Amino acid sequence: MYKESLRNLISGARPCESFETMEGRRLNMPMPDERCDLCGICADACTGKAISVDGGWSVDLGRCVFCRDCYDACGYISERPAPHYALNREDLVFAAGKEKDVEGRLDDSRVADLGNSVHIRELDTGSCNACEHEANAMSNIFNDMSRFGIGVKASPRHADVLLVTGPMTRAMLTAARKTYNAVPDSKMVVACGTCAISGGPFAEGDVVGTGIGDTMPVDIYVVGCPPTPNGMVVSFVKALGLRH
Repeated sequence: MYKESLRNLISGARPCESFETMEGRRLNMPMPDERCDLCGICADACTGKAISVDGGWSVDLGRCVFCRDCYDACGYISERPAPHYALNREDLVFAAGKEKDVEGRLDDSRVADLGNSVHIRELDTGSCNACEHEANAMSNIFNDMSRFGIGVKASPRHADVLLVTGPMTRAMLTAARKTYNAVPDSKMVVACGTCAISGGPFAEGDVVGTGIGDTMPVDIYVVGCPPTPNGMVVSFVKALGLRH
């Protein structure tokens, strides 16, 4: 290991993964096979109440915590690669037997002021800190978000995008609104993770609404509990049309 580190230091080699490799590393979402009879066992076992069998089988990735309890409860559930993100909340609901591509790009009018770079201000609205831990890894040597023009700002007044984690607890509501208002106009909001998208397991607790969308407009929904760092980077690059 020491020899390899020294070799990289001397040669200037960077062990970062290619964008294609990062994009290919995806979380897996549950999906039933043709033997599913809508018995509801998987829905009863679902920790995040993401699975529904009313009118057909579906899973809401905005509520899924990727715990795999449904796999253990029903032998008819299999894995399918999940999208990294979606631009609309309703696009995170996937019905059995129906394919769709939700990883679109925002309108040019929304990203015109960004150019080839974007500056992020991370905002924690009461998370368990798992999303923050993964977000920190966006800048490590493997993901290296800076090569795509993605950086972090300490002040919201210098940021383009709010990367919001957590379910929006009541104690954080005022601070979150002040932070949102401090970001210059043409700002964007990213709901990072299940809690930010839907409130997650805390939706019935001391939180405001069901996710951050009830208190500020959301432009990008990044799935996961927590999302992977490569998934966050890929979401920014694809949705904002950054160079890669």
